[in-house]
Amino acid sequence: MSLVIDEVFLPATLTAPPMTDEEFVDFCAQYPDYFIEVSAEGDILIMPPSDFLTSEQIGEIFGQLRDWSRANNRGRMSESSGGFVLPNGARRAPDVAWVAPGKPGLPDRKRRPRFPRFAPDFVVELRSPDDRLSRLRPKMREWVENGAALAWLIDPERRAVEVYRPGCEPETLVDAESVAGEGPVEGFVLDLRRVWSPAGNIKD
Repeated sequence: MSLVIDEVFLPATLTAPPMTDEEFVDFCAQYPDYFIEVSAEGDILIMPPSDFLTSEQIGEIFGQLRDWSRANNRGRMSESSGGFVLPNGARRAPDVAWVAPGKPGLPDRKRRPRFPRFAPDFVVELRSPDDRLSRLRPKMREWVENGAALAWLIDPERRAVEVYRPGCEPETLVDAESVAGEGPVEGFVLDLRRVWSPAGNIKD
């Protein structure tokens, strides 16, 4: 299938018949410059690459969580290039994902499924200038409805964090300097100052 979309029209949503893992990978390989996800309904969402600042902010979040996870010798992580197939059939790739050790279906050297078929235990999504809250909020609810124990939507534009938990209404934190993990990532504290200003001078 040939597809050409001018970036002025991105993000864009298309529809396609169900795809196997191999068909999805082949589809994505035709458009390596774009970020592609598939909803449970079969809609294909095509996004442009992240801008530099957004990528830097995601890297800061990933780095803080990685350092905590390593120090505590617990969990495994992926960033936005790591995809998951959710129980509802959606193919998603969160900006940052953390999975508890020993989770059934987690890839290892002997068993390496292309996409784990579960939701990460903890998910972080960062709103980029191209993202709409009307698209991101249903996605956050989808994470927790499909098995994530905790999900954060971080919005640098509003300096806000929306906290999603199964069976609860989202909690919004505004102008916070940090946000504390709970449940599977209890003990992790994200320093938001370094997310709001990754290149700034932060005094501890």
